[in-house]
Amino acid sequence: MVLIWSLLLFVILTGMLYLLGVNVWLGSKTVIDRVSGQNWQAMEVKHPSLTFREVLEKLGKMVPASPKDVGVLQRRLMRAGFRSAVSLKVLYGIKVALLALLPVVSFLVSLRFDVDGQQRLLLVAAAAYLGFMGPNQVVQRMVKRRAKRIKKGLPNALDLMVICVESGLGLDQAMAQVSKELSGAHPEVCQEFALVNLELRHGKRRAEALKNLADRSGVEDLRKLAAVLLQADRFGTSIAQTLRNHSDFMRLTSRQEAETRAAKIGIKLVFPIFFCILPALFVVTVGPVVVRIMRDLLPMMNNP
Repeated sequence: MVLIWSLLLFVILTGMLYLLGVNVWLGSKTVIDRVSGQNWQAMEVKHPSLTFREVLEKLGKMVPASPKDVGVLQRRLMRAGFRSAVSLKVLYGIKVALLALLPVVSFLVSLRFDVDGQQRLLLVAAAAYLGFMGPNQVVQRMVKRRAKRIKKGLPNALDLMVICVESGLGLDQAMAQVSKELSGAHPEVCQEFALVNLELRHGKRRAEALKNLADRSGVEDLRKLAAVLLQADRFGTSIAQTLRNHSDFMRLTSRQEAETRAAKIGIKLVFPIFFCILPALFVVTVGPVVVRIMRDLLPMMNNP
């Protein structure tokens, strides 16, 4: 048993050192690439993480999947920000690796704590289920976090688009300029606008590119923005005024949502106050009185 725990500790420490080395290697590569101006891909330097990704990709290719599940997961990965062609295979590889690793770890833990056979079987089955279905939940959480970041940065992007359009740029050039200027503050919004600009450069119609923006991101605010721009393009109204009105509408909606959440605070605080704060207040206020009653009054009542 000591040998098993030693091996497990060795694997954990090795993984931590590997991640630390990868981060240090990436930092050194970025600095050298910026100073020397050379492209490391031309030097055929293969990063260790690429090898690990290739292993996961090969594992993912062995997993049979229905076309329906593939379409759903591919759309979910796209909304989470993973646009590579091998992202789905890497996800399947991670699921296979966790499906093989977590049951072994749970079995070793059950041996360490002397769990009986039936509970050990349930623990291993739960670990296998968690290993195979857990990455899906992680990706779904990443989708929600990315949608929140897009919703947070979209009003600022619209304000900058209004300035660009009023200064004489077209809608396409305004999106390209916003994707350059706000890449550090709101990279998710800039990435979506940059993809729209690339689709327009490759010959797609503006209506099709905006519809792809709404479908690709899965964010309701971007869907509304695409619909507003399509209507403005169809009826020939002012793009700048349309963007300004939509930006004001989004800020008003955000303010109303903040007021709604603030109004719910009083109800949400009822249970923490009742279960956490009131018992402490009772102990502080009533506690000394109870102690004095038990120390002075009860002996007097027992000895008349």
